[in-house]
Amino acid sequence: MVFAKKKWGQNFLVDNNLLEKIIKTINVNSQENVLEIGPGQGALSEKIVDVAKSLSMVEIDPDLIKVLQVHEKLLNLDIINEDILKVDLKSLKINSPVVVGNIPYNITSPIIFWLIDHFDHWDRAYLMVQKEVAHRLTAKIGTKDYSRVTVMTGLFFNIKICFTISPNVFLPRPKVQSAFISIEKRQDFSNQNVNIKKFSQVVRMAFNQRRKMLRNSLSTLNINLDSCKIDFTRRPEQLTIDEFIDISNNII
Repeated sequence: MVFAKKKWGQNFLVDNNLLEKIIKTINVNSQENVLEIGPGQGALSEKIVDVAKSLSMVEIDPDLIKVLQVHEKLLNLDIINEDILKVDLKSLKINSPVVVGNIPYNITSPIIFWLIDHFDHWDRAYLMVQKEVAHRLTAKIGTKDYSRVTVMTGLFFNIKICFTISPNVFLPRPKVQSAFISIEKRQDFSNQNVNIKKFSQVVRMAFNQRRKMLRNSLSTLNINLDSCKIDFTRRPEQLTIDEFIDISNNII
């Protein structure tokens, strides 16, 4: 038996009813490839292989790799011993995989930005995350949870909370509530419509001083106010993603 390691934020899923619920939610079919992040001891993996065309796994823990390699339902599968944040998805040559992961909560944001970096090389994604993070990712405009990460991810994705999860289904039990989220790419996203670097700068500066009006938090930027349709007496949590795009597109 391999025990969970705190340094990698490991919490293994041990509830079969939840595992079946995840399989039903991700709804993978026999024509689809799956990339699983952090398969652990293979509890979810052994169910994925029954429904998917192929399964590839990325696991950072060499002790768990040994467990997976002798798992009777996972023999001869592609198991990559690597930190997912260092993996170049394109180089794996998996055709548009569905990404599934019970991920370390402390690297949720980096993994979501990893999905952005590999935007063209996966189909859809499902992640286990901390409940509070799920609320920030799906927050509505004007709420306290509407934040920089809401806007940055919302530019690329439609994110939904599929269901919330008790700590009791994990071993060891985490001290927080969890949520299972779906991440689908926005069909209307195009690099031609927005300068990502400028957009990121505007969003970061605005939310770094979220209690201030935009005219103060963005005062150091050279914005063409004649063509920008935004009321700069507003605060960042009052702006839609399209309005942030309008500001970034009017930086001179």
